[in-house]
Amino acid sequence: MAKTKEEVRELVREIIAEIAPDEDISNLQAGVPLREQLDLDSMDFLDIVMELRKQYSIDIPEADYHHLESLDSCADYLVDKFK
Repeated sequence: MAKTKEEVRELVREIIAEIAPDEDISNLQAGVPLREQLDLDSMDFLDIVMELRKQYSIDIPEADYHHLESLDSCADYLVDKFK
C-alpha cells in the first residue's frame, strides 16, 4: 500500500474534491496552506481527516493536525503512514 508523495498529494486532492465540491482544486499550490487557497472551515478539515481514516485506515492524532496544512506537508506526513 506504499504511496509516493505525488500519489499522496493526489489522494488528498480527491478527498478535498469530495468534501468541498464547489472548490476549484485545479490550481492548488503544494507549499501554500490549504486554508489560504480554499474556503475550508474546521468541519471541512475534520471531514478530510475522517475520510483518510475511512478510506485508508489512517488514524491522525489531533496533535498532528498541523502536519496537514498544505499538500506538501500532507504528503510529507502521510507518505510514512502508507508503508
